[in-house]
Amino acid sequence: MTSIEPTDIESTEESELEAGRLLFARPCEFIAAANNLQALPDMARPEVAFAGRSNVGKSSLVNALTGRKMLARTSQTPGRTRQLIFFNLANRIDLVDLPGYGYASAPKTDIRAWTKLTRQFLAGRQSLQRVFLLVDSRRGMGEGDHEVISLLNETAVSFAVVLTKIDKLKENERDKIILETEQKTAKNVAAFPKVWVTSSEKHIGIAELRAHITGLALLDPLE
Repeated sequence: MTSIEPTDIESTEESELEAGRLLFARPCEFIAAANNLQALPDMARPEVAFAGRSNVGKSSLVNALTGRKMLARTSQTPGRTRQLIFFNLANRIDLVDLPGYGYASAPKTDIRAWTKLTRQFLAGRQSLQRVFLLVDSRRGMGEGDHEVISLLNETAVSFAVVLTKIDKLKENERDKIILETEQKTAKNVAAFPKVWVTSSEKHIGIAELRAHITGLALLDPLE
């Protein structure tokens, strides 16, 4: 068996990062905002979805990944996004910004409606390759996060935890929350065996997450 030299490993990582950079530099366009199952777009491409508590930074992360400040609208008002927002990245993969959970500032009937839709989407979307569950690194996993993880385990939907706003913590605090999150995540059958550590503001971990998502996308016919 041919051994892999450290330089080969580094080269592979660099090529993946470059592939991610190139893909996310290409056009990314809004295609749909769905508030019911009938409004969901066709499953024409692989999809990755971003889930998490309201105000955890989903829209900010989508903007950072695509290098666009206003692709996904951000808000200081928790619970503002009540629809599933779909973006088409270079006809190779769709990014889905899911409604946040954990706040009840909207009417109860609206909350029930978008919670039901999100659950239906997660449970029945065959084109969904992975859910990125965003967790605020300053707070760690909460009850709502564990409820979503239980749903993902039940429906066998692959998910990966993404710690956001990591730049807000001191180094010792970072190490602690990363270890705690890894331990909690490892217990779940549907979990991807890696916790992503990010900051949309400081661009920490963005290149690595781009590379990972690129590995889930359709192959480019030009490649």
